[in-house]
Parts: sequence; C-alpha cells; structure tokens
Amino acid sequence: MCGIKFPNDENLIVGLDHPDDAGVYKVTDDLAIIQTVDFFTPIVDDPYWFGQIAAANALSDIYAMGGVPKTAMNLVAFPLKDMDISVLRQIIRGGLDKMNEADVVLVGGHSVQDKELKYGLSVTGFVHPDHILTKKNLRVGDRLILTKPLGTGIINTAIKGGLASPEIIDIVTQLMASLNREAAEAMKGYPVHACTDITGFGLLGHLAEMVQNSGFGVQIQADNIPILPETLNYAAMGLMPAGTFKNRDFYECAVEMAPSVDRLMQDVLFDPQTSGGLLISVGKDHADGLLRELIERGIQEATILGEVVPEPKEKISVR
Repeated sequence: MCGIKFPNDENLIVGLDHPDDAGVYKVTDDLAIIQTVDFFTPIVDDPYWFGQIAAANALSDIYAMGGVPKTAMNLVAFPLKDMDISVLRQIIRGGLDKMNEADVVLVGGHSVQDKELKYGLSVTGFVHPDHILTKKNLRVGDRLILTKPLGTGIINTAIKGGLASPEIIDIVTQLMASLNREAAEAMKGYPVHACTDITGFGLLGHLAEMVQNSGFGVQIQADNIPILPETLNYAAMGLMPAGTFKNRDFYECAVEMAPSVDRLMQDVLFDPQTSGGLLISVGKDHADGLLRELIERGIQEATILGEVVPEPKEKISVR
C-alpha cells in the first residue's frame, strides 16, 4: 500500500514486504514461528462439518510453509439473537476435533455478536529457519504436484442451489475437512523448492503468484489436473461462484490458454477453492518418488500437472 510503512524487525523472515501464505519470525537459529489467520462464513449446512472445514483451512497455511502447527485460537462471529447456541457448540466441537487430529492445542480465542455467522482460527506453527517453504523459489525443471482435486467452489455453489447429489456432498465435505498434514510430512524427504496451498484464488491465481517476479514460467497440462466428480456438469449448468469470474478477470493476463482447452475446464482452473490441496514445486528427479509417497500416504488424487520452464517468463501456459 503506497505511503504506508509497515513495522519491521531484523528477525522477520516472511512479512508484508513479501506476502506469502503466512508470516514467519525467527526466534533462535533453530526455531522460527509461523503465524496465520483465516475464517469465513458457512459453506456447508452441517455446523460440525463447517467447524472441521474451517479449522483444516486455517491449519493449511502452516503446512504450506513447511511447518508444524502447534497452537490455535478460535475466532467466532455469531448471531446470538437469531441462532440457537447449540449450533455454535457443534461448530466449536468440529474445530476441536480437527485440532486434536492435527495435534494442535487450543489456547484461547475471541467471539463477537454479528448478524452473519463466521468461524476460523488464528494458528501458530514451528519451522526451522533453514527449512521454510515459500511460493517464490521456483527452479527451471521442477515438476508441479497438486495433492487435492479441484472443483470445491463449483460444487459448493451447486449445494447452495439444492442441486448437488448426496454422494458428491459427502465427497466434497470430506475433502475440504481433510488436513494437508500427510502431504507436508511427505515433502520433508524431498528437494521441495516452493509450495503454496490452493484456496480462494483458484489454481491459476495461486500459480500466478508463484511465477510473478520469478523470471520463469510454468506449463501445465489440463488433462492431468484432477477434478471432483460432477464438477464439469455443474459448470455446464452455470453453477459457478462469483469468485471464478473475479479470478479470471484479475489473473488471465498471466495465462496463455491453448485453444484446445475446453471452456468448462478453464472455469475449473479459476474456481476458488476451500481448504484445497498443496501445490508443490519439486526437483524433477524426485517428483516421481514424492508422488509415490503421497499416494502411499492415502493422497490418491495427487498428480504431476506440469513443470517450471524458462519461457515465457512469468506466464502460465495451459495446454
């Protein structure tokens, strides 16, 4: 922001000068803390699952930075006059169950009365200062691995419209509530150079952030990208969130789309995700090994979708 000077510190490793998935502050030569915060309005009707999804989404930024989440604080906005308190109890229970799964300690929180329900977490994690992953360290030849399929934004729109099948509702709910912990653990054994998680900007928006000022480009193969069942059908019905169009308007200048890429698939690539997977840039000689380990850890949809290339610079080529 022009004219605004942000407070700084010599121990701040990742901050607003170079925004990333989370902030990182060096405590000692062997320890840095990662800090992030995220909350949003309900995207599923079940309050318990909403709590799980919101917690998993907030924890994901820590995993994307190569860290381990340790503590969390609840953030709650609740319409106390219009909604039964039992709904909030279920949301909190869902969040707690997800924190317990992640071995994260809840240390407090803050709540306010609001006309619109919101829930999320402020999370602190640990990482070694030499092992921090950011989205800004692509290397030519790296392979790009995505760990979760796309389509949550489109399917959630279908859910809101009462058009989604019970089967896909269950699939997308389970997917959004799943932690990125196993993927983060798998990364530690490989030469991963950059990482981010796919959320509101969609796959192409987050890729655009990775290539910006990198001096390199990326090439992705649309046919290799995993998508959730029924996603293309709902897209064909026009069931797309407003964020899809916003992402396209903002990021399409960084994208070179081949004529062969179906328009519906293009929509999926711009679709805003909730609690999406990790996008991992790993040395090409180790990509197959990492992919095998991800699959062995139960991340069945993980796939190599493209690579880092020298040209065109700071562009995403979709083929």
